[in-house]
Amino acid sequence: MTQQKAGLLGGAPPEPGPNPSDSNPPTSVPDTSARAALRRVFRAAPWSTRTSLAAIWAVWTLTRIAMVYLLVQDDIGVSNVSAEVEYLYPRWSEQLTDGSYPVGDVTWQYPPGAGLLFLFPSLLPFLDYFAAFLVLTLAADAVVTLALARPSRRLAGAWLWTAGLPLLLNLPHGRFDIQVTALAVLGLLAGRRHPRIGGAFAAFGTLIKVWPLLTLLGTEHGRSSREAWRSAVVTAGALLAVLALAFRHSFDFLSQQGARGVQIESLGGTLLSLMRASGMPIGIEVRYGALEFVGAHVATVAQLSLMTTAAAFGWLMFWRGRASRWTEATPFDAALTAVLLFTVTSRVISPQYMVWLLGLAAVCLTSRFTTQRPVAWLLLAATVVTALAFPTYYLDVMEGSALGNTLMVLRNGLLLTATLLSCHRLWRETARDLP
Repeated sequence: MTQQKAGLLGGAPPEPGPNPSDSNPPTSVPDTSARAALRRVFRAAPWSTRTSLAAIWAVWTLTRIAMVYLLVQDDIGVSNVSAEVEYLYPRWSEQLTDGSYPVGDVTWQYPPGAGLLFLFPSLLPFLDYFAAFLVLTLAADAVVTLALARPSRRLAGAWLWTAGLPLLLNLPHGRFDIQVTALAVLGLLAGRRHPRIGGAFAAFGTLIKVWPLLTLLGTEHGRSSREAWRSAVVTAGALLAVLALAFRHSFDFLSQQGARGVQIESLGGTLLSLMRASGMPIGIEVRYGALEFVGAHVATVAQLSLMTTAAAFGWLMFWRGRASRWTEATPFDAALTAVLLFTVTSRVISPQYMVWLLGLAAVCLTSRFTTQRPVAWLLLAATVVTALAFPTYYLDVMEGSALGNTLMVLRNGLLLTATLLSCHRLWRETARDLP
């Protein structure tokens, strides 16, 4: 039996004896391959855990094949989920290859670090852009699963991610949110023992999409918090400097992002859609790469969204000031609460935002001390409704039909309920009572 076969059967291969002719005993070179890492995980786990890990990876493989098939076919509902990977991202990649971020492109609304993701497929010249991008998203998906599926952690988180992500059908691998979620997940899981590493991961994620910065809000007071934030600032500053020197127009995204309106799938958009159904003069236009409302009361709703976002940030700062009881799960729970707050108060709630929330909820479920288990169930329900709203019945959502409005009220109602419950449970378990 070869050494490789012995490893696959779970038994450790025999160690070679020392050569008498050698003056020093031989040293073994550790196998750092992904297969070896998986073997070590399986060997360290008890039999029941090994069975669960095998089941997780079997489900992951089958569901990801199905998700990629659905993305390639792209015939569900509006049938344009793959358009961004096929047309938009390659165009951005060409501009970045010329040394400049997109100029005058209203769809470019991302921090400079996102450009690195769109350039990555060019490192795989033997594949076309679409296939290379799928390799990137699947690799990030596998990294999240591997990080969650550790014998030292509760496997409920790995199951939530593995079985919950396919509920979004063909969407997740047609966007770059899995990659950002992977950075946030790795940062949270590493941050408890290695706060500097956690801060660095959060910084990388923040320079792709801003929300991973929120994962640092739950770091425990004291040295670990200072180390995490210091690492994040230094990492972000260094990477920003490199990108600013390497590419032109690094900060043009700020003007595009600030001009966003009320998108039809947001919480405020649901209110406007109901007002539109009642006969108010409210329309829809394609703006900044999304469908946004225009007309009566839209500006007011946009201002209210910004005000509630500011209030959400104020509540988080107030919670942090009152928090006095920390468990290993508190940073995870606080990260989910923070991202939920900024999601429901945003002028934009794109369907891929559910990828973030599922990833953070999965991290929470890796700890038995988490307060967010019921929140995770609500997010699973919201994920199912999100897939019905986009892409399945997105035309109804656009038209503001009875079905479309019902789906949006239900999905955003679930998100709002999850947010309020998350805040309540986080406060109750960690914060001092008011005098």
